[in-house]
Amino acid sequence: MDGDQAASTLWYVLALVLVGSALIGRRLAWGSLLRLALLWVAIFAGLFGLFTLAQQQGYLTGRWAEEGGPVSDAPPTLPPVRAEGQAIRIPVARDGHYWVEASINGTPARFLIDSGATVTALSEPTARAAGLNYDIGEPGVVMTTANGKVEARRSSIATLTIGPVTASDLPVVVSPAFGEMNVIGMNMLSRLKSWGVQNGEMVLTP
Repeated sequence: MDGDQAASTLWYVLALVLVGSALIGRRLAWGSLLRLALLWVAIFAGLFGLFTLAQQQGYLTGRWAEEGGPVSDAPPTLPPVRAEGQAIRIPVARDGHYWVEASINGTPARFLIDSGATVTALSEPTARAAGLNYDIGEPGVVMTTANGKVEARRSSIATLTIGPVTASDLPVVVSPAFGEMNVIGMNMLSRLKSWGVQNGEMVLTP
């Protein structure tokens, strides 16, 4: 049983417990009890439907990212990205986040798309592989992350490419504190014609 199935089962169990408790506490005729039970079931079904829809539309994922919730490493496999004209559609991954395979100066790298991040961030291994120039001996910039304050170095990417989407001369930050994580932030997303979540997919339009 995966996380979604467990959550669904727990939801229904709690609904039955609450409905049963309400019915036991009332001395009503069977007809009234049946109507009350159906009302409770309808209420819980509606709430569960709204919760499921919010997950599918990515609203809960976006809020999690904006509030700086912890994100684990990228899943081992990602759902395929679809091209739609000049736009690309990125399905939500199993961890509830949007990941994408991109290239930095021609070097492949995997990124988390995070609208809660102000600037695009690279791990040190990714920055080294892409041949970025950043001086770890120079004073850096202090950033506030979900794990507290970290020191990072400024650099710039000549080209960041995601399918038909390309950004040139993109400022980035690099830090060993990012581990293996690479993040596409708002300084990249704001260059697009449009971006957003539609039917559970992140849509990027250059």
